[in-house]
Amino acid sequence: MSLRLCGTPLAVRLVAALVLVAGGSLVDPGAARAQVRVGGMQLFKRLESDPNKDYTLTDNQGPWLILCSTFLGDEGEQQAKELVVELRRDFKLPAYTHRMEWDFDDKLVGRGVDMYGRPKQMKHANYKQREETAVLVGDFPTIDDPEGQRLLEKLRYANPKCLDPQELEKNKKKSSQALGAWRWVASRLSNDEDMKRRGPMGKAFMCANPLIPAEYFNPSGLDPLVVKMNEPVEHSLLKCRGKYSVKVATFGGSTISIPKEVEAIEKGEKQMRSRLELAAISAHKLTIALRSKGYEAYEFHDHGASFVTVGGFEYVGTPRADGKIEINPEIHELYLRFGAEVASVGGRAVTQPAKSLAGIPFDVQPVAIEVPRQTISSAYQRSTLSLR
Repeated sequence: MSLRLCGTPLAVRLVAALVLVAGGSLVDPGAARAQVRVGGMQLFKRLESDPNKDYTLTDNQGPWLILCSTFLGDEGEQQAKELVVELRRDFKLPAYTHRMEWDFDDKLVGRGVDMYGRPKQMKHANYKQREETAVLVGDFPTIDDPEGQRLLEKLRYANPKCLDPQELEKNKKKSSQALGAWRWVASRLSNDEDMKRRGPMGKAFMCANPLIPAEYFNPSGLDPLVVKMNEPVEHSLLKCRGKYSVKVATFGGSTISIPKEVEAIEKGEKQMRSRLELAAISAHKLTIALRSKGYEAYEFHDHGASFVTVGGFEYVGTPRADGKIEINPEIHELYLRFGAEVASVGGRAVTQPAKSLAGIPFDVQPVAIEVPRQTISSAYQRSTLSLR
């Protein structure tokens, strides 16, 4: 799979975190019936390693992997495939390739301003396009998975034949490994004994699967319990297609907002329900009443309150030249329609009582809110417990 991105080398784009943890051991290629458990997977000696097949990364791998190395250009793609086959055949590791492209033609905003006071426009001087193929090993459920960390450390000192400078020279091949020659020279000139002992994958690190949405790793959506509370609701706000909606009524779990409900409870004609339940009842009744009037109304229930919204919108407002926001006309209309009116009394602005429908009051001041969404991570279902 090829992705067209802009601006950053592959190793930087793929990195989610650098991890340096020692210990563990690689699978012994010569061990009979060898097997090792990696990231919850049982890897066997029979792991497929067909040179004629492509082992391209998909969103079914990971979510965390080890980025072993990257290779440049078309020749680099072939070398990446050779490394994948060797890692699968000799080390019994689930290795994959992932190809990416960058277009450096786009100009970037630099620091400072030009002679006309405008932001400086800069561009890459050395090349316009870049293609790299990464070799990754997985699959690991977390970035700090113990097996993943031990394997990472061992891969840094491994010496695959396809990356051996002597083997490449013997076969009259040049290495297409990104920065490979520079790293080899740097390791030989370094006074650091550990750096000298590292192999061609000495800079390997843990990274997130680039094909999995970022929200999977950084969930910022709803509590699964809240999602469960709202799923059976016919007109749930979770079903609103817009990015924003206007909240017109709020019912806290500590209040009873339906006059008839209060009267019935006081007379003993009705049993006192939980305040949170009464809040949910109020929100539901108001939603139905609004929809009967032709409004696109939704209800939403949280741990401590319920509320009702109207409409679904793609934006709240647009910036103006004076720095202020021009409110979306449709949203502004709802503010006026459901918000409490303001009257002038004795030269002073006085807010009138809240408007109501079916005996249920609206908020004094409606407000636009972002429509809550379920996180991708809570809905993302896949198995990493079986070989593919």
